[in-house]
Amino acid sequence: MKVLVTGANGYIGMRLIPALLEMGHEVICCVRDSSRLPIDESYHPGISVVEGDFLKKETLQGLPLNIDVAYFLIHSMNSSTGNFKHLENRTAENFTEYLDKTKATRIVYLSGIVNSEELSEHLESRLNVENVLKKGRVPVTVLRAGIIVGSGSASFEIIRDLVEKLPIMIAPKWLKTKCQPIAVRDVISFLSQVISIEENTSHSYDIGGPDVLSYKDMLLQFAEVRGLRRTIITVPVLTPRLSSLWLYFVTATSYNLARNLVDSMKIDVIAKPNDLASRLGIETISYKRAVDLAFRKIKQNLVTSSWKDSVVASDDEVSQLEKFIEVPSHGCLQDFKKKEISGSPDKVLENIWSIGGQKGWYYGTFLWKIRGYLDKLFGGIGLRRGRRSPTDLNPGDALDFWRVIVANKNQRRLLLYAEMKLPGEAWLEFKITEEENGWFMHQTATFRPRGLLGRLYWYSVWPFHIFVFEGMAKRIVNT
Repeated sequence: MKVLVTGANGYIGMRLIPALLEMGHEVICCVRDSSRLPIDESYHPGISVVEGDFLKKETLQGLPLNIDVAYFLIHSMNSSTGNFKHLENRTAENFTEYLDKTKATRIVYLSGIVNSEELSEHLESRLNVENVLKKGRVPVTVLRAGIIVGSGSASFEIIRDLVEKLPIMIAPKWLKTKCQPIAVRDVISFLSQVISIEENTSHSYDIGGPDVLSYKDMLLQFAEVRGLRRTIITVPVLTPRLSSLWLYFVTATSYNLARNLVDSMKIDVIAKPNDLASRLGIETISYKRAVDLAFRKIKQNLVTSSWKDSVVASDDEVSQLEKFIEVPSHGCLQDFKKKEISGSPDKVLENIWSIGGQKGWYYGTFLWKIRGYLDKLFGGIGLRRGRRSPTDLNPGDALDFWRVIVANKNQRRLLLYAEMKLPGEAWLEFKITEEENGWFMHQTATFRPRGLLGRLYWYSVWPFHIFVFEGMAKRIVNT
């Protein structure tokens, strides 16, 4: 089959593509920016890449019409809480309008379990997207999942933060809410195999693992897998806002995502029984087994995708990463370091590609941590996002409080854009060049201030530039 995968560079999309290729399908990856998809058409003879933004109809003109199946894997949950419903609705409408013009005979949509009479805004939006998709001429197969457990998934990383950082948790009462988690590998099995079933009308199926657990059970079983002893005390006094702040300050999640998650966690999310797993020959694995397998992937440095790397569909200019590829010079302030490389330039390139995350920033680690805490305090993302892989970087990856804009080893260039709270815009660039008298590393911090406050900020952190940036450049070259 010829299969279109939208949201191909997202958490699920990146894992679904290899499964579809292995089954012999021809896969067309649809992304807003092809530079953010860390695979190219030489990766596999059955893969191709097209660009299109389903929030903007004018960008969809070049999308293929000769397709058999289309996966709808686009979401906006990480955007502002009052905006994502509108964005998801518009995206679904544009997607349906496009699909009606194609030869497609099936849409597959990964949604959320919506069996409660009272739904959160997030789940209401997912249900609304289902209804929009079903208005088109193409039948829709909806797979409804609850908590997805796998290396890099939002729920997995949030639970990991809580369990590994807090020996004793004073937690909100919604930890008693029931859910039915499912391993990400099982989700991929359902998604990839469901298109083998011949269906001429729209159908919805709940998918879940074999365990029905409370969120407290999930935390304690996670701790058990990790060999940790944890005590959890639930209290009835934490409001949704306080609960969101609790998640925001303790974990790597953004406040918007924390707010949407808390709204969803107040509702039992349990799958209705159906025969889809038996029809497809899928035997789902337990929650503890899913956690164990996730850590094996992490240990082997095989994390394919992470929710932290996703830039959601939104009108926010930060989602348009291509706008930041060209570092401006007019009206900007810069800190430039040039260091001669006495050893191997390839080793220095490895050091650059390993920056951040667990390895840190080579110099003044405690100052970087303080900057991360301050960013978190003022509503930013802080340093807790880390990085997907300790050695691999791709455009669009999250890297602590930076976003990777360019990661080109052939050009020996890494460009980062700051997503921390700033009175302006900031870039950090590393380059390795060969000159007549040897190899050199160039490290450039660029800041485009916003008004007087921006300039005051730049000069207030000047000591940071003098000591930390200088020390960082020296250690990258000499480590």
